[in-house]
Amino acid sequence: MTFSVAVLAAWTLVAASEVRAADPPARAGGAVDWYTGAQQQAVDDSWAVAVDGSTSVTSNSSAFGSVTVTAPLAGTPTQSGPRVRVEGVAGTYSYPGQAVASRVTGYQQEGSVLTGYEWVWREAALAGYIGFNVRSNQLSILDPGNPVVGTGIGFKVAANFYANPTDRTMVSAYGSYSTKFNAYYSRFRVGYMVADGVYIGPEALFLGDDFFRQYRVGGHLSGLTFGPVQMSLAVGYVQDRVQGSGYYSSIEARANF
Repeated sequence: MTFSVAVLAAWTLVAASEVRAADPPARAGGAVDWYTGAQQQAVDDSWAVAVDGSTSVTSNSSAFGSVTVTAPLAGTPTQSGPRVRVEGVAGTYSYPGQAVASRVTGYQQEGSVLTGYEWVWREAALAGYIGFNVRSNQLSILDPGNPVVGTGIGFKVAANFYANPTDRTMVSAYGSYSTKFNAYYSRFRVGYMVADGVYIGPEALFLGDDFFRQYRVGGHLSGLTFGPVQMSLAVGYVQDRVQGSGYYSSIEARANF
């Protein structure tokens, strides 16, 4: 079975995931957006809330979407300070249920409320969060082989990092863990700037819980800008403990208000 974070994407997407990386580091002459790598012409403190959306699908029967809202509790987003984050994830998946000799379809919804702190430097940013998540997993038929069923509350932690090691490179990382079903999600990206504010490079993701384990390896194109929206695209290979191998694709977008 596949589930798409951040990340981002997955059981615990954040992320997300399943799924965001660190906020942009403030820097002279412009900042690089944490989400897409888009090069800004100048540091802009006029916005107060970042809204991030993502969707991810796989060839082995999963589709997930997420929305994340992040805001500073004091100061501006381009300064170090406390943050609050609200996340929502929903999706569906299916897998061959060996214990029931039938294909099982699952439905997942999750909401998280996190608080934390972000440190912003000239060329990097690091953030850590702590809070709770409410997660609901329902199956089309009862599967004794899948313990990840029901609705409950978990303790959740998350961290993200973004840096520009050089003028033409970027590095980002994100990770989260919830005590509900021991769900985890992580993503690591590096990129090289091939056009003004546009990065291309590899990415790797690792995600799972008490039922499944999965990894993804692929490539991303980050920094695409369409008016006020910045976007990132990714495609690659997925290997899942239950479903076997396949392919994934994801689209991520960010807007500031």
